Amino acid sequence: MKPNTKPNNPNFSSGPCSKRPGYSLDQLQIDTLGRSHRSSLGKKALGLACTETAEILGLPEGYRVGVVPASDTGAVEMIMWSVLGQRPVDIFAWESFGRGWLTDAVKQLKLDNLNSYTADYGALPDMSQANPDNDCIFTWNGTTSGVKVPNADWISDDRTGLTICDATSAVFAMDMPWEKLDVVTYSWQKVLGGEGAHGMIILSPRAVERLESYSPPWPLPKIFRLTKGGKLIEGIFRGATINTPSMLCVADYLDALQWVRSIGGLPGAIAKSEANLAVIKAFVDSNSWIDFLAQEPDQISNTSVCLSLDLDADQVKQMVALLAEEAVAFDIGAYRDAPAGLRIWCGATVEQSDVEALLPWLEWAYTQVAQ
Repeated sequence: MKPNTKPNNPNFSSGPCSKRPGYSLDQLQIDTLGRSHRSSLGKKALGLACTETAEILGLPEGYRVGVVPASDTGAVEMIMWSVLGQRPVDIFAWESFGRGWLTDAVKQLKLDNLNSYTADYGALPDMSQANPDNDCIFTWNGTTSGVKVPNADWISDDRTGLTICDATSAVFAMDMPWEKLDVVTYSWQKVLGGEGAHGMIILSPRAVERLESYSPPWPLPKIFRLTKGGKLIEGIFRGATINTPSMLCVADYLDALQWVRSIGGLPGAIAKSEANLAVIKAFVDSNSWIDFLAQEPDQISNTSVCLSLDLDADQVKQMVALLAEEAVAFDIGAYRDAPAGLRIWCGATVEQSDVEALLPWLEWAYTQVAQ
């Protein structure tokens, strides 16, 4: 039987992700529109994006937050081009985006002393292979595989290398051990349901020391430059962006941060995401035709939840299309490079009631295509 109840919000895309509950453009503070981002008003808004982020995330003293160009991709590549080359590099990749950083290091930067540790979709490499004397690059959460790093016990407190963490689908949804992380990057359009094109970069004092003491042997485009005259460009971390940002997107981001505060801050956002995952876990446990792509229970992502089905690829496409036609779930097909399956975003901007309403539709759609 076709279910009677549909999700109030059928947007389960893993990027751009669903806007927060109750979102309306009318609620944005848009006095910055039409004003220069270099004006006192523009700098204040951009500065708030940095300071509010640091406060809500509970960053350690001395950590800096900056707004940078080109989304999470821009933030990761900015730091790779700026700090790599001084030490050997360990790269851990188990899904599409992590493999992208590996490609950058091998084919673009052409690093000589590089170790790659990879795993297939659904698995995690042996993270204990990280050498504390090497720089290390990894994603905290594999957005396209639904596999997350369960903890940071494998990162040495006595490391001499830098840890560079792409956390775009983890920050604001998972408990991040900041003291173990020297560089963290993310984008607004993931867990906060913000807009695209802007990245965020978080630097530890150790990362700043590297930037100020090391000059890479390759040219740096203007949008990658974090230092001038051997010193960190502090303005980037106080609201003076490298290039012109969208002030509408900034207003949207500030709105999302205030919403996080309203639901209990970071603990509230994490709890909402984990509650959404719990609903899907119960569904998977009671249905033999569906399972998590992640092979280990403690590695299952609570944001980009990736599911495998006992259907072939064409049947999965039919199922995804059927759910979209019924307007109960949009954009939930697996990433193009991943095994055929479903990917359901379960970050805090998604309501648990909508996840609960979706699941009977999954069962209905499965029976339609499996017959």
